[in-house]
Amino acid sequence: MTNLLELYVKLGGLVLVGFILGRKLPVTVPTRLGQFLFWVGVPISIVSFLRQSSLSGQIWIAPAIAYLAILLGAFLAWLAIKAQAYFRNTVPQPPTQASLILAAMLGNTGYLGFPITLAMVGKEYFAWALFYDLLGSFPGTYGLGVFLAARFGGGVQNHWQTARAILINPALWGFGFGLLFRQVTIPTVAEFWLEKFAWSGVALSLVLIGMRLALLKSWRSLPQVGMSLGIKMLLVPLILGIILPVFGITGAIAKVIVLQMAMPPAFATLVIAEAFNLDHDLAVTALAAGAILLLLTLPVWLWLF
Repeated sequence: MTNLLELYVKLGGLVLVGFILGRKLPVTVPTRLGQFLFWVGVPISIVSFLRQSSLSGQIWIAPAIAYLAILLGAFLAWLAIKAQAYFRNTVPQPPTQASLILAAMLGNTGYLGFPITLAMVGKEYFAWALFYDLLGSFPGTYGLGVFLAARFGGGVQNHWQTARAILINPALWGFGFGLLFRQVTIPTVAEFWLEKFAWSGVALSLVLIGMRLALLKSWRSLPQVGMSLGIKMLLVPLILGIILPVFGITGAIAKVIVLQMAMPPAFATLVIAEAFNLDHDLAVTALAAGAILLLLTLPVWLWLF
């Protein structure tokens, strides 16, 4: 309980600082901070934490479970939309359907999942969160997520731009370099400052979340969003969390995977919604409501797993 309270104080404090700054500073500041974290902060943090993580033989299961979570979320959201059409005789417009499905399948496993995993489980198992995010959530977002957005939305999918976005992602390059750099011995002082920079990147990621939440002003789609959040943050982690022992995943590793599955909708859902003319208001509401719901669901997952 103490660790959880400490986590809430740290996470809440940093997000609150970001929220206040987001209201006071020009809108270009979160954009610049996001660019810095994307190109510099996150890759270096990954390199540092990988040096302190344990890579077990089963770790490749993490991205496979991420794909299962994405597909299960999309399938359950599709079933819910069909059920609504059957029982209520109302069918959301295709752009709204796409936003509902995206909110149910794509989680914030990086900027939010990483610091929560580090705080609640520790650096030893952080590699599991990395593999889940970079080899599972990220390709799922810009693969299946973009495909669905192009299918339902009004945008035109450019396959080369999608592939390019994946290939040049600095986090993936940092991940690859970090795997090679794990065995390299560096001076103690360099190791010290590398770790300090990594934790600074985690803190700035939380500040950035607060800044972005400060710019979200729409709650009109809350009734519709409830369905997607229930699937993303409750049903999917519960269903897959129960069957994790089948894959030989238990203990702290299971906790890491469940926490990643239980993260609220990713900011990428808003980016995709804007790029493909989906339901922007719904995407905005899903982000804000999901961040609040996480405060209630996080203790449940830590207790269950």
